[in-house]
Amino acid sequence: MMLETLLIKLALAGVVFFGVLNLAGLHTWIERKQSAVMQDRIGANRASIFGIRFFGLLHPLADVLKLFTKEDFIPPGGNKVLHTLAPFLSAFFALVVFAAIPIGDTLTVGGRVIDLQVASIDIGLLYILAMLSMGVYGVVLAGYASNNNYAFLGGMRAASQMLSYEIAMGISLIGLIMWYGTLDLQAMVRAQGQYLWGWLPLWGIVVQPVAFFVFLAAALAETKRIPFDMPEGESEIVGYFVEYSGMKFGLFFMTDFIETVLVACLTATFFFGGWQVPYLFPDGVHVPWGGVFPLAPLAVTLAGLASFTLKVLFFCWLFMTVRWTLPRFRYDQLMSLGWKYLFPISVGNVVVTGLALRLLS
Repeated sequence: MMLETLLIKLALAGVVFFGVLNLAGLHTWIERKQSAVMQDRIGANRASIFGIRFFGLLHPLADVLKLFTKEDFIPPGGNKVLHTLAPFLSAFFALVVFAAIPIGDTLTVGGRVIDLQVASIDIGLLYILAMLSMGVYGVVLAGYASNNNYAFLGGMRAASQMLSYEIAMGISLIGLIMWYGTLDLQAMVRAQGQYLWGWLPLWGIVVQPVAFFVFLAAALAETKRIPFDMPEGESEIVGYFVEYSGMKFGLFFMTDFIETVLVACLTATFFFGGWQVPYLFPDGVHVPWGGVFPLAPLAVTLAGLASFTLKVLFFCWLFMTVRWTLPRFRYDQLMSLGWKYLFPISVGNVVVTGLALRLLS
C-alpha cells in the first residue's frame, strides 16, 4: 500500500515538474513574441526545419542546442566546485517549491482518492518561504566562485534585494494565515471555496486586498526581472552570472522563467482561489440564486485543474507585460520601496487584520 502511494506521488511529481519545465521553456518564445507585439515587431522566427518555421516555436530548441555546444568556461582563479554547484542550487530550490502547491482537489482512480498535491505539508507556507529564501545561496555562490568583482557585486545586490523583499512578502502572508487559520496550502485553497453573502467567493484578494498588492510587488522583486533586475542589469551593468557560459548559464536563464511560473502559481493559490472555480462544488455547478447543474466528479476535478492553469497563465502574461512596460528602478528607489513602503504597509495590514478578526469574533 505504501509502495503504491509512493509510486502515485512520484508519478504526480513527474507530471508537475514536466509541466513546469515545459512552461518555463515555452516562456522564452512567449516573451519574444509578446515583446514583439508590444513593440510592433514580428519577433524571433528564423529557426526552421526544412524551411518550416512553426511561428518561431523552434527558437527555444535552437537555444538549447546552442548552449549545449558552447564551452563550459570556468574563470581563472575561480572555485570549480562552487562555480558548478551554484546554478544547480538556484534551480533546485525553485523547483522543490512546486511540491507543496496544490494543482487540483482530489482525483478518484480505482477507488483510491489521490490528492493533487505532490507533498501534503501541514506547514506548507513556511516550507515555501524557507525554500524561496534558500534560493539566494545559488546567486551569491555564483558571484563568489567566479573570482570576478563585478559578479560578486551582482551577488551582493541579489542578496540585499531578496532579503529586503522577502520580509515584506512573508509579513503580507500573515494576514492570510490569520484569516484562514492554516499553513496548509490545500486547506487554504479549500477555505477560499466559501462565499460572502452567498455569491462572492472568499478568495484571498477579497479578504486581503492590501496583502495582495504587497505580495505581488515583493514576489516580482524575488524573480529579479525588470523593473527589479538590479542583480543582473544586462543592459548597462554586469550581473552575477557574467562568468558563466554553456548549459550552466542556460540553467540560470531557465531558473528565471521557473521563478516566474512559481510566482504565478503562488499568486493564484494564495489570492485567487487556486483550483477553485466560482459556484463549482463537488456535485456540480450551484447557481447562487437557485438551481444545480450536476457534473461527474472527474469533470469537476478537470475543471479545477483547468482553472488553476488559466490563472497561472494569466499571471505569467501579467508579469511579462510588467517586464516590457516599466523601466528599471534605481538602487535607492528599489531599497526605499521595500523598506519605506512595502514593509510598513504589510505590518499595518497585519494589525488591521487582527483588529478586524477580533471585532468579527
